[in-house]
Amino acid sequence: MTRREFITVSAAAAAGTLLPSCATAPAGRRQPRIPRWRGFNLSGGSRGTRALAYRETDFEWMAGWRFNFARLPLSYWAWSDPKDWMKIDDNALKPVDDAIEMGRRHGVYINLCLHRIPGYCVNGRELEPHQLFDSPPDQMQLALEAARHHWRHLAERYRDIPSSRLSFDLFNEPPWMPDQSRYVEIARALIATIREVSPDRLIVADGADIGQTPVMGLVDEGIVQSTRGYLPKMISHYTAAWVPAREFESLERPTWPMVDKNGVLWDREKLRAELITKWKPLTDQGAPVHVGEWGCLNKTPHDACLGWMTDLLALWKEAGWGWAMWNLRGSFGIVDSGRADVAYEDFQGHKLDRKMLDLLLAG
Repeated sequence: MTRREFITVSAAAAAGTLLPSCATAPAGRRQPRIPRWRGFNLSGGSRGTRALAYRETDFEWMAGWRFNFARLPLSYWAWSDPKDWMKIDDNALKPVDDAIEMGRRHGVYINLCLHRIPGYCVNGRELEPHQLFDSPPDQMQLALEAARHHWRHLAERYRDIPSSRLSFDLFNEPPWMPDQSRYVEIARALIATIREVSPDRLIVADGADIGQTPVMGLVDEGIVQSTRGYLPKMISHYTAAWVPAREFESLERPTWPMVDKNGVLWDREKLRAELITKWKPLTDQGAPVHVGEWGCLNKTPHDACLGWMTDLLALWKEAGWGWAMWNLRGSFGIVDSGRADVAYEDFQGHKLDRKMLDLLLAG
C-alpha cells in the first residue's frame, strides 16, 4: 500500500468509526460524533464566479502535511442567478464534483457550505432580491423556498456520497440577531429539506451572530454547530478595510497578549471565556462543535499572529475541537500569504510559511 493510499484508507476509517451517533438529543435524534477534523477553507468558490475550479495540488499538500478536512465555501451564483433563483445549471457544479472526488483520492473530508445562499450573504446581502432575515414575511418565504430548492438539488446530486466523506453546512455566518427564532426556523426548514432526500447526511449549522453564538434551539436536530476563531479582531483582522472600525477592540499595532482600548487584557484565558466557555451549554448536551473558520490577516506582525494562534490551538486541542483555517493560499494562509515579515521557504514554486505550518501541525 502506498503512503497516499494509507492516508486515504485511514482517514475514511476514522470518519466511519466516529460518525455514528452517540448521546441522544432531547427530541430523540441522536447527536453525531465527528473526528477532530483539521484543515483549511478552499475559498475560491465564495465569490460566485462561473470560472470556479479547485487545484489537485491543494489536496495533495493537505494530505502530505496530514491535514484531513477541506471546507468549500460556495456561492449559489456559481450555478444560478439572483434574477432567476430556481434555475440551476448542473454543468456549473462540475468543479464541486471534482473537489469531492479529489477529497476522496487524497483522504480529505469535504464540507460544502453555502457562503451565499438565496436571500443571504454575510457580505453584500443587499444584492439578493429578497432577504431571509428582517423582511416582510412574503419576501422571507420566497427566499426560504429558493434556499430549500438549492439544498434539495445538492442533496439529490450527492445523495450517494456517504457522510463519512461529505457533509453540508447550511449557510455561512448568520447575522447578528436579538433572538434566534428566525434563524432556528430557517435552519429547521433547510435541515428537513436535506433529510427528505438524504436522511443520514451529516449537517452543520453555523452559530448565530456571525458564527459566534451557540444555537440551543437546534440541539434536538442532532447536527454539528460551527463556531469561529476571529476574536479579537484587533489581532485577526488588523487593518482590514472591510471590517467596520467600531468592531476593532483596538486600532493599535498588535502584540500578543494585548490590552484593548477599554483596558481589557486579551490572553489565553480571555480567549477561553469568549470562544470555549460560551459554548459549554451546547457541548453539555452532547452536540459537537467544529471551528469552521479562523485565521489572521497578513498585516498583523508575525510574532503576534503566531502567539495568538498558539493559544487558540491549545484551547481547541484541549476541547477536542477540530478547525478549518481561512485559507490555505492567500492573505490568511500558509502559502503565498504576502507577509512582509516572514522568511518564506520555497515550496514547489510557492512561498510557504514554515513556522505557521509547523504550529498548525502541532495543534
